[in-house]
Amino acid sequence: MSDQTLVGIVLVSHSAQVAASVAELARGLAGAGTAVPLAPAGGTESGGLGTSAELIAAAAASVDRGAGVAVLTDLGSAVLTVKALLAEGDELPAGTRLLDAPFVEGAVAAVVTASTGADLDAVEAAATEAYTYRKV
Repeated sequence: MSDQTLVGIVLVSHSAQVAASVAELARGLAGAGTAVPLAPAGGTESGGLGTSAELIAAAAASVDRGAGVAVLTDLGSAVLTVKALLAEGDELPAGTRLLDAPFVEGAVAAVVTASTGADLDAVEAAATEAYTYRKV
C-alpha cells in the first residue's frame, strides 16, 4: 500500500522529546506494516517547553497525503493552539482533525489503525476508544 492513501498523524506535545518518543513508540508498536506518515511537533522553535503554531503547521503539511491529518495533543495550550490553527482555516491542510483522545494510547491506536489504510473516521474512532482501555 502506498503512503499516498494513508491518514497522516501529528503528535503535539509541550516537549519535543515527549512528542518524538511517543512517535517512536507508536511506530514500533505498529509493527512492520505500512509506514504511516507521522510527525512529532513538540516544544518551541528554540527547543524550550511549550507549543508552536509554526511547528504544528509544518508537521501537518509534512504528513498530508490527501487522506486527512489526525492531530493528537498532550495538554491544554497544545489543544488551544491546534484549535486556533483550525479556526484560521488556511494554516492546516484540508481534512485536518483534532482528536479527543489520550496522548500515548490514542497515538498508538491511531498509528496502528492508519497503517491498515483506514480512513480518518476509523483512525479517530480507534484513538478515542483508547479512553476505555482499563489498566486494572
